Amino acid sequence: QVQLVESGGGLVQAGGSLRLSCAASGPAFSDYAMGWFRQAPGKEREFVAGISRIGGRLYYADSAKGRFTISRDNAKNTVYLQMNSLRPEDTAVYYCAADQNSGPIQVARGPIAYELWGQGTQVTVSS
Repeated sequence: QVQLVESGGGLVQAGGSLRLSCAASGPAFSDYAMGWFRQAPGKEREFVAGISRIGGRLYYADSAKGRFTISRDNAKNTVYLQMNSLRPEDTAVYYCAADQNSGPIQVARGPIAYELWGQGTQVTVSS
């Protein structure tokens, strides 16, 4: 079973950038669609971006469009989230998640579809 470990979070000023990484250990990383979610204090976990198994289909939340880019490197068993033009409202714990049940070019946007989760990495954007 795949295990997920996020890294790359931190404190950044508004307008800055961060690149999150999610390293997967275990077999068959390419069998999973991958997603990034975030959860701010007192709020529900929300979808940020997702990428299909073979990387051909991408989805973004409206809040992420034009600023964030999700990508994956199946040879390195890693999925990335490049975040640019960060805003204070992007402050949250960011989680990567894996979904084994979606088709090759499908991306689920609901957290319930994802079976595996990382421990999360804190992103704090100061104004």
